Amino acid sequence: MQSDVEARLVAAGVELLAEAGTDALSLREIARRAGVSHGAPRRYFPTHQALLAAIAREGYRKLGRLVAETIGEAGADPREALLALGRRYVEFARDEPGMFALMFRHDLLRGNNIGLRDESTPLFGVLERLLQPTANAAALWAALHGIAQLWHWGTLQVVTGLDTPEPLLVAAVDAHLEG
Repeated sequence: MQSDVEARLVAAGVELLAEAGTDALSLREIARRAGVSHGAPRRYFPTHQALLAAIAREGYRKLGRLVAETIGEAGADPREALLALGRRYVEFARDEPGMFALMFRHDLLRGNNIGLRDESTPLFGVLERLLQPTANAAALWAALHGIAQLWHWGTLQVVTGLDTPEPLLVAAVDAHLEG
């Protein structure tokens, strides 16, 4: 069970991340925003990485809720569900770039006793339920992640001349459904 101070620290970190990005996530600033002493984060999170992982966990939970809603709205057709999931994934990366970047930091996915891998696994499970075998689901996730990241950086717009990632999402989903 998370204490009130832990919850405030995580909420302050989520807010700071949305406003200023990952570079702004210092223990001191998170503590200031949470209204606690600068030493308080260390009492609840043994390392800075542990606090960052707890903040990233909130991103996984939010994305998980959005994906669940999206899949429910898409109906039973796997292609439509995968396209809807891809659109939502790219939208999340666009709308919450700091959180998206934090969620996929390898140093946070390993260890920290936060269970961050446990938070990311259900998202992959959605892909696995819609697309078999597991290798196809993993390849599609990699493609969606690449589209989201490269679109965010502006690279795909330059090389493709597209003003929307939709054709790329369609191509990725169709390629993996046929594979």
